Amino acid sequence: MKKNILVVLFVLFCCVAVFSAASAQKAVGDYKIALILPGSINDQSWNATNYAGLVASNEQLGTNIEYVENIQAADYESTFRQYAERGYDLVLAAGTQFDEAANAVAAEYPDTTFCVVNGTVSTGDNVAPIFPREYEGSYIAALIAGQVSENGQFATIGGFPNQAMENLLSVYEKVSVDIAKERGIEDAAAVRAYANSWDDIALGKQMTEQMIDNGADVMFIYANQVGLGGIQAAAEKGAKFIGFSSDQTLIDPETVVASVDFDFKAFYTWAVDKFLKGELAGNMVHEAGIAEGLFVPIYTENVSEEIQTFVAEKLAEYEDGKVDLTELF
Repeated sequence: MKKNILVVLFVLFCCVAVFSAASAQKAVGDYKIALILPGSINDQSWNATNYAGLVASNEQLGTNIEYVENIQAADYESTFRQYAERGYDLVLAAGTQFDEAANAVAAEYPDTTFCVVNGTVSTGDNVAPIFPREYEGSYIAALIAGQVSENGQFATIGGFPNQAMENLLSVYEKVSVDIAKERGIEDAAAVRAYANSWDDIALGKQMTEQMIDNGADVMFIYANQVGLGGIQAAAEKGAKFIGFSSDQTLIDPETVVASVDFDFKAFYTWAVDKFLKGELAGNMVHEAGIAEGLFVPIYTENVSEEIQTFVAEKLAEYEDGKVDLTELF
């Protein structure tokens, strides 16, 4: 009899323990999560794309991610600290430029996970960057640019010369030039410049004007709001523009003949869900790209069906492992 009672008590104890543990788990909406943005959510580029990911996560997962925009470099560390000291579980920051600050403060706040979107550096158990293989996106842009250029002269502008930026621009330049040469444009070439800014629209316009005046007929800019000035200049001078990170064909479909959209709605829900499941580990970089459906080419009527088919065939070859883009870095 005593043995039976002990068994019953043990079973009851286990049930209470399990129930208590389940009750102690946070509801999804109770996790404190914030996103730090270097620019405006209305920039029609990088920041807008990341904000769209936040909205999708909140809608699809039930999170309550907050955000702060227009954070300048001098305030990166202090902004991370403000959220960590307030007990936030996950602090996301949009852009490689946040890598150094995230790794610098993370050790002081072991209960907070620091996640740099487009990050490439992790030196702590609670530093878990997620890196979209942007060079795969620029590969798509190059496939289009190489076909739509009339003179084979390509010009690129990057925000800042970090490694990720250099890699994606190198892929774009080499692939677009090679395609133009295959089309018979023997003197095809590419030039590159850095704006050292993410938000100087006037500078973007000035730089683009000079590049077009020097012969470029297709522009590719990855520098957030700087690119808006580039689109203005390309429109005024009759050059083509390949959009990147968002659907920039919506800005001017006659000038932005195609764009490579980042499906950050899927990217953010994937990343945040990994965190909620305890799978967003530190001391490593989590990656996603073409295979995960992250990059989506968007075409206007100015890109023929023939070119679209060409791009699709090249992407199929890439997914089959027939192309190694890392050899182009």
